[in-house]
Amino acid sequence: MSEPTGGLAPSLDDLAAMAETAFAALPGEFRAMVGDVVFRVDDFAAAEVLDELEIDDPFELTGLYQGVDLMRQSVLDPAPAGAMIFLYRRPILDEWVERGDVALQDLVAHVLVHEIGHHFGLSDDDIDRIEAAPA
Repeated sequence: MSEPTGGLAPSLDDLAAMAETAFAALPGEFRAMVGDVVFRVDDFAAAEVLDELEIDDPFELTGLYQGVDLMRQSVLDPAPAGAMIFLYRRPILDEWVERGDVALQDLVAHVLVHEIGHHFGLSDDDIDRIEAAPA
């Protein structure tokens, strides 16, 4: 990954590279279970997505899983559209700056793993409990 220079914020490609690095660092069995999920980095969620989620401030959404989670998929269902995980660059950068206590790579990895959790059918509460549990 190229490092941003001249005081410029990391680009979409920079965050995509961080997400790829974070995904590659996950255990192989876990990556295999994720399957064919497509990862995408955009500056913000689309207006329709924000409306559907009833989110007024686009900076409140750092990532999104879109698709049928593995807990709800059935071999009897028609072939679903491919699952996607979106990471939203501007809200992630905003949170990173506001927090000031986490490396950007770590925050990107956290958002990515959180959205992968949704792919596995976990709720936000489930993910929060897992993250809060002692290691």
